[in-house]
Amino acid sequence: MFMGFPEETIRFFLDIRFHNETSFFKAHEDEFRENVKAPFFEFIEELGPTMLTIAPDFDVRPGKCLSRLHRDTRFSKDKSPYRDHLWLTFHRSGEAKDTSVMYWFELGSEWVEWGLGFWGQNRPAMDALRRRMIGKPQEVMKALRQAKVPDQDLLLLGDRYQRMKPPDGLPAKLAMLYPAKDFYVKRVNVPFAVCYQRELLEMVKQDYVRLKPLYVLLRSVADEGMAQLDP
Repeated sequence: MFMGFPEETIRFFLDIRFHNETSFFKAHEDEFRENVKAPFFEFIEELGPTMLTIAPDFDVRPGKCLSRLHRDTRFSKDKSPYRDHLWLTFHRSGEAKDTSVMYWFELGSEWVEWGLGFWGQNRPAMDALRRRMIGKPQEVMKALRQAKVPDQDLLLLGDRYQRMKPPDGLPAKLAMLYPAKDFYVKRVNVPFAVCYQRELLEMVKQDYVRLKPLYVLLRSVADEGMAQLDP
């Protein structure tokens, strides 16, 4: 049962940050499995049933949800072999990340965040969302209203096209969202101490369920965007 991340999880993230080398990891691999990987797997396993009520096609297998500690450095100037944090995602089974809509959670040595959105810039989905804003603005507004976003702790974020102007007459909330290159919701202002408590699990569950109407909307426009790409 997940009772919170142990202090050893955070200690490992700090240690690997300052000793980011293969020899150190090999010497502490058992600690990683026990103090980092195991509690993350417990966290994912307890979230799984809730995620399947949101979308039955989510992949909830811990090994598929959790990111790797080892970094892919082939195209990076930073050749540090390991991350000093981990994240997990829930998205449609078998779907590529760059076309998917996903719930995410990230834990580092100094922060904890979670939310919902696209993995990076998904232009086909965002174009479909813009068409939906114009053609069915009330549908988009309803999803935002039901999910109760944005508020002071669940923010709508993403980069924007500087020269893209929203159509005249679009509601203010949609006009703000219309030029977005990407789109995600992030929980902020989380007391870090909650990471050590089971309360964290309940907070994440509540937000994930709360965001379901928005997930349904984003899933719909993602599918529409992919359909537009098919020959």
